Amino acid sequence: MKIENKTVVQFHYRLRDEDAGIDMESSFDSDPIAYLHGFGNVIKGLETAMLGHEAGDTFSVVLDAKDAYGERNENAKQRVPIKHLHVKKNAKLKAGDVVNIQTAEGAIQATLLKVGKFNVDVDTNHPLAGKKLGFDVEVIEVRAATDEEVEH
Repeated sequence: MKIENKTVVQFHYRLRDEDAGIDMESSFDSDPIAYLHGFGNVIKGLETAMLGHEAGDTFSVVLDAKDAYGERNENAKQRVPIKHLHVKKNAKLKAGDVVNIQTAEGAIQATLLKVGKFNVDVDTNHPLAGKKLGFDVEVIEVRAATDEEVEH
């Protein structure tokens, strides 16, 4: 079965920062990633590249920032009360840490720029925004989604 809308896909990936020439993360030493294709559950460029592949396929794709996590927005810096961060109690926060911030639309990732006693200055760009990313992908399984999976 080929990957198309309303299929559940399991795959392994290796992620590279193409400009820096470094591997950033990999799922090959753990369980494969699963997602429902056609519903924006993986970044746009990767979902487009997956289309038409089937179990057993391996491929590589390089995505410009606009097709990955978007371009950087230099105006995406703000001050946030520490109580809105999802961190362990008494965690030692420092500039450069990536944290989750609870917002009205759900949790978002942000990078700490400056840490104060009650507030932090954060960059709310996704940590990979503005980066050209490379993916090495191995498709493990493709199957039709159940009605329940599509509805969810």
